[in-house]
Amino acid sequence: MASWSELLVEIDSQKNPIAYLENKMIALQQQISKLRGRNVISYYSAWLTKPSSPNQEINDSDKNAFMQAIYQLDKTKGLDLLLHTPGGDVAATESIVDYLKLIFKGDVTAIIPQLSMSAGTMIALSCKSIMMGKHSSLGPIDPQYKGISCQEALDEFEQAKLEVTSNPQLLGLWQVIIGKYTPTFLVACKNAIDWSESLATEWIGKNPSIDPAKRDSIINTFVKHSETKNHNRHISITKCKEVGLNIEELESDPILQDLVLTLHHCFMILFNKTTIVKSVCNQLGVRYYITQSTVK
Repeated sequence: MASWSELLVEIDSQKNPIAYLENKMIALQQQISKLRGRNVISYYSAWLTKPSSPNQEINDSDKNAFMQAIYQLDKTKGLDLLLHTPGGDVAATESIVDYLKLIFKGDVTAIIPQLSMSAGTMIALSCKSIMMGKHSSLGPIDPQYKGISCQEALDEFEQAKLEVTSNPQLLGLWQVIIGKYTPTFLVACKNAIDWSESLATEWIGKNPSIDPAKRDSIINTFVKHSETKNHNRHISITKCKEVGLNIEELESDPILQDLVLTLHHCFMILFNKTTIVKSVCNQLGVRYYITQSTVK
């Protein structure tokens, strides 16, 4: 595997660095597909390198991207889905999961090169297996609403009620803090939490690869905020295996590991060198980009 710096030197030495990089990424996905005998779709977001850019989270426009990526694939081969996402909209996540399950008859493996958080974890938990490395992490299923953790907003409101009840002089302070929420904000947060918990619990419960005796442990780890404490908590491969997820170790196949991590580095370089904030692409070279200003 080439290091990040080695890849940069290789790419920057080309006459057309971006075209070279894109071709290299297609070739890497083709090699992964040939090695595994499966289709490959990479679903990548630039949220780590462009944290203030819009359209990086899972949303309904991603369905069009997946439809384009899947169109000419041999659906009988199953799907390896490389996920690198901060999560996003619950409705869009449910729609994407349902679509992938129908198209590939449930034969979907999630590959986590680095991070798949929140609703990205929901997608991974819906798959028949998850492939992770020692560097990979999933995250708590804690939906966001308008960029704020739903559970943390509800906890903050409950704290405000307790403190004002015990000391009414704090009312003015809490009015400033809670005043940032619109009248329906907390209701929307509660609905988003209930919906995501219901979906995740259903997918975990129906996943034939998960030992029924381990399902409660998995739900407590990923779904219950009282256990995870923080939206950004990183849940390692060790913890994922410990609670009972069906985890394949990326390190068990050094060739695959090399291909996946090189592809991951290429995506990070692509995001750094362009205005692209999200990418959905397959091993056939079909690409769907969302940029900071437009879709191409």
